[in-house]
Amino acid sequence: MRKPVIGIEIHAQLNTKTKLFCACSTQFGAPPNTHICPVCLGLPGALPVLNQQAVTHAMMAGMALNTTIQAVSVFARKNYFYPDLPKGYQISQYDQPICLAGWVDIPTESGTKRIGITRIHIEEDAGKLLHQGADTIAGSTHSIVDLNRASTPLIEIVTEPDIRSATEARQVVETIREHLIHLGICDGNMEEGSLRADINISLRESDTSPFGTRCEIKNVNSFRSIERAIQIEMTRQNALLDRGETVIQQTRQYDEATQTTRPLRDKEESHDYRYFPEPDLTPLVISSEWMARVRDALPELPAHRRNRYHQAGLSPFEIDVIVADPHACTYLDAVEQAGATYPVAAKWVVGDLMAWLKQENRGYDTCPLTPSSLAELLACVADGTLSGKLAKGVLETCLSTGETPRTVIQKTGSTQVSDEGELTTIIDQILDANPDVVEKIKAGKGGATQFLVGQVMKETKGRANPDVVRRVLSGRLGI
Repeated sequence: MRKPVIGIEIHAQLNTKTKLFCACSTQFGAPPNTHICPVCLGLPGALPVLNQQAVTHAMMAGMALNTTIQAVSVFARKNYFYPDLPKGYQISQYDQPICLAGWVDIPTESGTKRIGITRIHIEEDAGKLLHQGADTIAGSTHSIVDLNRASTPLIEIVTEPDIRSATEARQVVETIREHLIHLGICDGNMEEGSLRADINISLRESDTSPFGTRCEIKNVNSFRSIERAIQIEMTRQNALLDRGETVIQQTRQYDEATQTTRPLRDKEESHDYRYFPEPDLTPLVISSEWMARVRDALPELPAHRRNRYHQAGLSPFEIDVIVADPHACTYLDAVEQAGATYPVAAKWVVGDLMAWLKQENRGYDTCPLTPSSLAELLACVADGTLSGKLAKGVLETCLSTGETPRTVIQKTGSTQVSDEGELTTIIDQILDANPDVVEKIKAGKGGATQFLVGQVMKETKGRANPDVVRRVLSGRLGI
């Protein structure tokens, strides 16, 4: 069985309000060709001005992925023709990128595997072709060009060819995406194209054989597609080699509908792009003071959060769900700081609260229940004021009204009944009304006790403390 060798280039749009070299908005979803100007269109006489925030974001990514930030980097013109590239070239970085030589750890069955990061460089995005008559370029009657995305700031994260399976490739993209989201520099929305992956795949005869001829699959924009595209391309290349044919170095496209990869063009080498330094931009010089400010402002990274939550007693499932959303992390931490314990808070944050937020299509950052209010609700459960069932009802009311738990409790009188005297009176009435059940219990059919507990809960409209009810019943029935 031939062995795959895989490297990935991740293109991540940076969360800046304006484009890389002009003041045009980067807002997604605007009408076509409304966020454009002479600079991003490359009209004669228009000069680019570098977006400082984009540089800061690139530095943050480089630091999070353990690269070395270069004090001096250079922008270059990457020359090629494509209809959505208005200037006829792309401003990128070539031989002197902003970040070099890093790594990222991905989870494996036996622990972690370290994947090398070759470089991170800053570049501008191209526009977008809207294919008419078909979902993809294949079969379309014609294409129209929307240049709103042209010159949106990107970073390209290039891995070493250290990846050895489709599963590892998916994990690399998932892990890097998670880092970028926690840094707050990319929203990671693959459906909208905020994060896309180019996958380079080749096959070799053994783990020590020379690398084979690689093909690049362009712009894969979902985790499932990453795995499928790699598996399909591996099958295609294996079939060619089995027939004694040669794999041609190509740029290919993954077609979800047909589950195939199809050629787009022969794969270019770097010299085909005729790189040369961008004459309208001076070298980018980053001072040690700027680097220090950026490093000091870095937020907590996913690996540290995972370890902290593990130490606090959260389950692997809870950790995965919460760390997937930085806003969930912030919310959970605030609930803990307000007095709840992490394990108890996490069950509510990834349980009833998450279910409500999904139903309402909202996020933790816009949740109407503040972290302190959730901590208050959990305190009411802990001190016996509310049962778990009553607490769920109070939570729903708080979420729909914005009121605090104690306000809701006072208005609805939904406190748990734990007074033994009050419950004894109710239980005696139920025992008198159900002599047949009492006889079954005394005859050894202990399961009938749950019926009596249910009757007490019904009589108290769910407010009775079930532990107290069982204790009183046991005493009354002598069991």
